[in-house]
Amino acid sequence: MPETHYHLKFADHKPEQDGYQYEMEIYNRGLDFERPVLTFQADKWEELACSRLSSEAKGYVYGSAGTRETTDKNRAAFKKWSIVPRRLVKTETFPDLSTEVLGEKLQFPIAMAPVGVLKIFNPSGEIAATKAAAKEAVPYIFSSAAASTIEDVAEANGQDGQRWYQLYWPSREHDDITISLLNRAKKAGYTMLFVTLDTYILVWRPSDMDNGYNPFMRSDRIGVESGLTDPVFRKQFKERHGVEVEEKMDTAAPEWMRTIFPGMSKGWDDIKFLQEHWDGPIILKGIQTVADARKAVEVGVQGIVVSNHGGRQQDGGNSSLGMLPHIKDAVGEKLSIFFDSGVRSGADIAKAMALGADCVLIGRPYVYGLALGGEQGVAHVLKSLVGELELTLHLSGIPSVSKKDLNRSVLVREDDLFNTVKGIGLP
Repeated sequence: MPETHYHLKFADHKPEQDGYQYEMEIYNRGLDFERPVLTFQADKWEELACSRLSSEAKGYVYGSAGTRETTDKNRAAFKKWSIVPRRLVKTETFPDLSTEVLGEKLQFPIAMAPVGVLKIFNPSGEIAATKAAAKEAVPYIFSSAAASTIEDVAEANGQDGQRWYQLYWPSREHDDITISLLNRAKKAGYTMLFVTLDTYILVWRPSDMDNGYNPFMRSDRIGVESGLTDPVFRKQFKERHGVEVEEKMDTAAPEWMRTIFPGMSKGWDDIKFLQEHWDGPIILKGIQTVADARKAVEVGVQGIVVSNHGGRQQDGGNSSLGMLPHIKDAVGEKLSIFFDSGVRSGADIAKAMALGADCVLIGRPYVYGLALGGEQGVAHVLKSLVGELELTLHLSGIPSVSKKDLNRSVLVREDDLFNTVKGIGLP
C-alpha cells in the first residue's frame, strides 16, 4: 500500500451484525415460517428490479454501450478464475475482512461505486443509499451526477459515515466551478477524490436512445443537483440569463450537462490543477491499460480504479478483471488499486482482491437493492455481499483479505485445469 501523509479519519464504526449473523437471523425466522422480503439470489436482483422500473429507469441502469459486449466480457471474466479451497486449515475465528486504504480503515474491502440519478430508481435516492452505507459501515462514493446535493448526502451519511467524492470534471474554462465543487466536498467531509476519466461525453447507449431519455437534459433536477446548487454556476447563470436557475430550468439543466460532460478529454498535465486544489488522495477512475497505470504513478496520484464503467461507456472493450492482474504487476504497491465492473457476488469480490485490488466497488447491485427496497434494500445487498465474501473465504481456508492470505496463489485459471501440460503445477 502506498505511504500516505494525509490526515484522514479512521472509521471504527461497525455494522449492527456481520454476514454470518445475518444468515442465522434469516434461518431463525424461518423456524416460524417467516420468509425474507428480498431474495438472497444475487443473480435475480437485476431481473426483479428491472421488472419494477419504468422503461427509462431500466434502460439507464441495465443499459450498456453498443451491443453490451464489454458488459458481457466483464461477467465472463470472473468465470475464467476459480478459487482453490484448502482443507484442514485450523480456524478459531471467521476471516478478518478489515483492511486499510490510503490511510482509512475499512471494515470490509468494499465501497459503493458512484452512481448518479438515483431518484429515478426510488424517490429516496442518494439519501437512502448513503444512510444504508453508513449503517453497514461501507464507504459511500457520491456521484457528481447525483439527484441530491453534496451537503444533503453528507448530512444523511452522518458523522460516523465514510464518504468519498466523485468528480465529472468540468472543462478547464470552468476551473472556478471545479474549485467550488471540490471546496464544497471537502467542507462536507468527503475525504478522497475520484476523478472519472471515461465520461467526458455520453456514449452511444441504445437503451437510452430507444427511450429518448437523457436525465441530464430534463428540468426535474435529477442528475444536475450539484450544479444547480453550486454558487459559482448559479451566479454565472444569472449573469447570462438575468434569472435564477429555477426560473429557467429547461435551459439550466442542459447547460450544466455541457459543463460536466464537455465533449473533449483533459490531458495528463491537467492533473496538476486538481492536486493544487485538493489536499487529500486523488484516485483516477477508468484506467484500463498498463501504460496509463504507470503514467498515473508518474503524475503522483495516490490511486486508480481499474474500471470500464461497467461496460456503459465503450463497447468492444476488454474486460476490467482481465486487465487487473497486468496492471497490478506493472505498478505493484506504488498505487492503491480500486476495482469495479461486473461484480455481482462475494466470490467476485474475493477474486478481484486476489488479482490485485485493494478495494472493490459495488455498483449496479446496490441500485437494484434501492429499486426493490429503498434503504433496507441497499442494506440487504451490502450485507449479502459481505456475508457471502466472509463464508467464501472461511470455507476456502483463507483467514483474511490481506495480501499475504488473499492473493493469486488461491486462484487457478479454470481452462488450465483441463490442460494436461500445465496441469502438473496447479495448486
